[in-house]
Amino acid sequence: MIPVCEPLINNNELNNVMDCVKSNWVSSMGKYIEVFEEGFSHYCGCKYGISTTSGTTALHLALAVLNIGPGDEVIVPTFTMAATVFAILYTGAKPVFVDSEPDTWNINPFKIEEKITNKTKVILPVHIYGHPCDMNLINSLAKKYNLFVIEDAAEAHGAEYFGRKAGSLSDIGCFSFYANKIITTGEGGMIVTNNEEFARKARLLKNLAFLPEKRFVHLDIGYNYRMTNIQAAIGVAQLEKIDYLVEARRRNAKMYINLLSEQPGITLPIELENVKNVYWMFGILLTDRSGTTRNSLMSELRKRGIETRTFFYPIHSQPAIKDMGYTPNESFPVADSLAERGLYLPSGSGLTAEQIAYVCDTVKEINYLYE
Repeated sequence: MIPVCEPLINNNELNNVMDCVKSNWVSSMGKYIEVFEEGFSHYCGCKYGISTTSGTTALHLALAVLNIGPGDEVIVPTFTMAATVFAILYTGAKPVFVDSEPDTWNINPFKIEEKITNKTKVILPVHIYGHPCDMNLINSLAKKYNLFVIEDAAEAHGAEYFGRKAGSLSDIGCFSFYANKIITTGEGGMIVTNNEEFARKARLLKNLAFLPEKRFVHLDIGYNYRMTNIQAAIGVAQLEKIDYLVEARRRNAKMYINLLSEQPGITLPIELENVKNVYWMFGILLTDRSGTTRNSLMSELRKRGIETRTFFYPIHSQPAIKDMGYTPNESFPVADSLAERGLYLPSGSGLTAEQIAYVCDTVKEINYLYE
């Protein structure tokens, strides 16, 4: 089976982990934490990095740093991983959904302003599948209405917008290092920011809000969102080859595009001008000209040893969100269409040219086209 995505882990990761074990620094203190935080934040072009237990907790921590809570509203795309919205709900704030752009699949910036109210505090764009959002327009709206911007860059390690890295394009950037991300720590996440006060507060809150001068005194409600030294040790080794891993994703995407671009019935991902798409996952959409359905294609690919995934199901359609009464009486046609027609093909940085060619040949074989 060609997996939809798997990490590239080698001896450097193993050596770092063994070093942690031998030193007994296996929990949330140890040399690799600081090295990883400083290395990754520097890579993103930010002054400060604060490691966390996951991308979800990075988002929650970022919102907590900004004092987001009940009565506040956070504007977010409905087409995203559920964790993005769950982090908002953890604070008691209300998520306000926006439809997607049909070409990039990101939040449609031209539909944000109509959702801003006097309760809005944050715009939370998500760089879907590795293509950066239109951050100039989003930041201009934030400035106009005095709002914060938090980037969900979980899928966009190394992506660029007008030459700047994802995560550095807002007040706070949040990353995930789950096993399928471009670099991984198994589980784990990180906040990056250029704001010293945000960084200080994030470090305080993620460590149960222990006061530095009086460890067991707490003036805030904190969280145990501490990354372990073992996870950071893996991250340090992964960071050493991040440029290779990013370029491998882009190389894979170029090959997919070359082999599938003439195939009717399939829409391929794009890369806008002045943007660097890292193609975290290589997604395709089946159009009305396709001779098969999305689910049928996925089923047939699995029979032939190729693993795939559906696109995200929009948050406004999720039963848990509906039960909470957050689903507005409006339509999100682009997001609904993406969820119905989209899937991603094997996308890991370790894919071979032979594997990609086999995937593409198999897609063409299955996708019987209408005459």
